Amino acid sequence: MCGIFGIIIKPDSSLNIKSVEKTLNKIAVLSESRGKDSSGIAFRKNFAKTIEVIKGDVSISKLVESSEYNKQLKIALNAYKNKDGFSAFGHARLVTNGSQLQEVNNQPVLKDDTVLIHNGIIVNVDELWVNNPQITREFEIDTEIISALIKDKLKTSSNLLNSINAVFKLLEGTFSIALMFNDLNQFVLATNNGSLYYVLDSNLIVFASEAYFLEQLISNYYFKDISKTDEIKQISPNNGLIVNYNLLTVNEFSINELDSDYRSEKSNDIYSIKKHLIENTNSGKEAVIDPSLFINRGVENHLFNLLEYNMDAIRKIKRCTKCLLPETFPFIEFDSDGVCNYCHNHKSSKSSKTTDELEKLVAPYRRGGNKLDCIVPFSGGRDSTYSLHLVKKELGLNPIAFTYDWGMVTDLARRNIARVCGKLGVENIIVSADINRKRENIRKNIEAWIKYPALGMIPLFMAGDKFFFYYCNQVKKQTGIDLNIWGINDLENTNFKTGFGGMKPNFDKKTIYSLSLQNKLKLFAYVGRNLIKSPGYINSSIFDSLGSFAARYISPKKDYYHLFDYYQWNEKEVNNLVLNEYDWELAIDTSTTWRIGDGTASFYNYIYYTVAGFSENDTFRSNQIREGMIDRETALKLVEQENIPRYETMRWYLEIIQVDFEKAIKTINKIPKFYEI
Repeated sequence: MCGIFGIIIKPDSSLNIKSVEKTLNKIAVLSESRGKDSSGIAFRKNFAKTIEVIKGDVSISKLVESSEYNKQLKIALNAYKNKDGFSAFGHARLVTNGSQLQEVNNQPVLKDDTVLIHNGIIVNVDELWVNNPQITREFEIDTEIISALIKDKLKTSSNLLNSINAVFKLLEGTFSIALMFNDLNQFVLATNNGSLYYVLDSNLIVFASEAYFLEQLISNYYFKDISKTDEIKQISPNNGLIVNYNLLTVNEFSINELDSDYRSEKSNDIYSIKKHLIENTNSGKEAVIDPSLFINRGVENHLFNLLEYNMDAIRKIKRCTKCLLPETFPFIEFDSDGVCNYCHNHKSSKSSKTTDELEKLVAPYRRGGNKLDCIVPFSGGRDSTYSLHLVKKELGLNPIAFTYDWGMVTDLARRNIARVCGKLGVENIIVSADINRKRENIRKNIEAWIKYPALGMIPLFMAGDKFFFYYCNQVKKQTGIDLNIWGINDLENTNFKTGFGGMKPNFDKKTIYSLSLQNKLKLFAYVGRNLIKSPGYINSSIFDSLGSFAARYISPKKDYYHLFDYYQWNEKEVNNLVLNEYDWELAIDTSTTWRIGDGTASFYNYIYYTVAGFSENDTFRSNQIREGMIDRETALKLVEQENIPRYETMRWYLEIIQVDFEKAIKTINKIPKFYEI
């Protein structure tokens, strides 16, 4: 979730001071791609056994330009010049737990004479604090629990390795950590998902979250004073190093595996809901849950009551007699039996391709041993989770999970990403956008849309996430891994988003995101007309939108496969896996496992449903009906549940992009309906 890095040089080393400074600055700036929300660096003075920490709610590239950083760096380099050695640990943060605006929540975390930097999320942090009342919580950040527990164990044991293992087996989620102490001449590097790499020679050790960062150091000659520093090593999942500062001797260790009967106590409503979903899935029934379980109006009753849910009126809309698509759907036509043209033109996603064919396709990409050989784009959603599981467990590949965080990935999704990668022992490379800028772009587009609301312009709200394709190609180049396997699900095909922009459906498109040349031109013309009507769209997001269009529709896709072209997608199997195998956390405001990690979906689906009487849920269930996966009666019951407005998620979404909730909802509610109230 973040970038961690460090450089440790033993005393009496003769390495050039300028090289040391350049190496630290370079590895810091490279790590910024992992997170730009906040940053920090800690310097340890070996002889004095003191640690100085500089941190703040700025990117690491700005931090290393600050006067305080340069002051502490100069002090540390002078100490190194006087044979004291050099130790610096740093962190580039993508905020998950704890606001970056409160300095104590930023990393490195200084607690009980220990300094810890942590990449990942500890998902059972609250339970660990409750179960260990002998330690005191000071901060919101989950990282604190790791150092607090280790220090607590060291009070009763002088064995550092035993203390570390006793703590690590309690942690759920993902962690790659670097830990240093005021009073011990040892530091610890450890990971449960392999997202930690290092270069070691007789004079120094440098570590980082990605091998690519270390490759860049070497290729740019930052190691020019170091003889034969050419081997980058990965700390394998569930392994670690204890390194002596003075001698740079390394003690490798394995993290004890979790006890098979270890379970966290869960007594909240979400656990009850999950249990209900699992039971229904296992019994072969569709999960239909009382929506009152999910809605918590709290003190914001006046805002909650603004939301419309016109179910009675929407029930009266004419729908296809085979699927669920209503007469308000763009370019829909019905035959004499009431069956729509989308059903008549549907081509089954049940492919003749087999898993044996996929095995043959991926065979040339296999590298064997522990070498990474595949990239799985991982949004944290249910389909990408299922894909990552199959690639690792069934295909036997050694994947990297790649996540692009554009600012709308919810904390729930991040926690589920941590759960899955931690349990699979899979490295998770996260490319973090300039999240503040991305959210600002969304705000500008929504405010322009509010002035002239047109349903065909709604996809602009999501333009920023399409860079997933671009950055996946970048990760391919950086890692040297060609093969990428996506969990794109053809059942998610909608047609209406471009349909509201005047583009007729293309029933012969090759992939879910294909657009014909004619429709591409129509799309540009439609957007151009709306730019004239609402000039607020002409803002800094235009480059994002154009880049997004190119990344999705134009950029070449090589060594690229869709898993569900070979594996038949099955909702019961997917739910069983994410809920049972990976202990997924569910959203509090919906009965489905779909789209719960995407902060945007609840908002745009509210618009579509309120104005047009249907949403993505209707198209998804309709596609399932056409594939024979679900009967129409069950699908109707499900969409009525799934289309209940998701107040909590919408509230979070509009607040985080700084759009007034009341103004936005009232604008949506005033748009003329496509049906009679």
